[in-house]
Amino acid sequence: MPVFQLIGVDADDTLWHNERLYADAQARLAELLAEYHSPEWVNDRLYQTEMRNLEHFGYGIKAFALSMIETAIQLTEGRISGRELQSLIDLAREMLAADVELLEHVGNTVAHLAGRYPLMVITKGDLRDQELKVARSGLAPHFRHVEILSEKSRESYSILLERHGVPPDRFLMVGNSLRSDILPVLELGARAAYIPHGLTWTHESAEPPPVGRAGYYELEHFGQLPALLERLESEKAE
Repeated sequence: MPVFQLIGVDADDTLWHNERLYADAQARLAELLAEYHSPEWVNDRLYQTEMRNLEHFGYGIKAFALSMIETAIQLTEGRISGRELQSLIDLAREMLAADVELLEHVGNTVAHLAGRYPLMVITKGDLRDQELKVARSGLAPHFRHVEILSEKSRESYSILLERHGVPPDRFLMVGNSLRSDILPVLELGARAAYIPHGLTWTHESAEPPPVGRAGYYELEHFGQLPALLERLESEKAE
């Protein structure tokens, strides 16, 4: 019997590129507001607005667009034009329509793992946006389940695993966010594989677990996941 009954995989910046869309949008917002404030000040105020709006709008591009619009109105003291606000709405549409580009090694590795383990996409954000990205990625046939959460916490993982009848010690989560994909899972008694991404939203940053933390693994890229699983299977058999 495989060591894991279920493997959960984060979506954005674990399976496909995502954060670079936000980085580009931030740069375009800073350019739009260049006559009012420095890029650093615009980015800082945008982040503050996003944090303030999380409990109201949640995660995702639509929530981000509302925060951009609010930031633009505040930082221009209401002087921003309707045409300029429309450009931010158009920018959000561009982000929603952007191609889903898989990260290196993801396509072949997911197909390989699906032949041995039940796989589940576990992501958070806007329901429609995330569903469309899963469908457009071409990876949907390899996943038994897709779970789109409003937040990733110890409690939400616990509820999810209980609903699917999976004990924490038979679950592995794979993702690029220490805050959302790794730490809550380890607290639950499950295992987690951290795959850093070159771009990570500040809100998702956290201190990594101490060296040697049981159940915590760090990989350089998604293609190293099968070797990790083979090693864990071998250790179980000994």
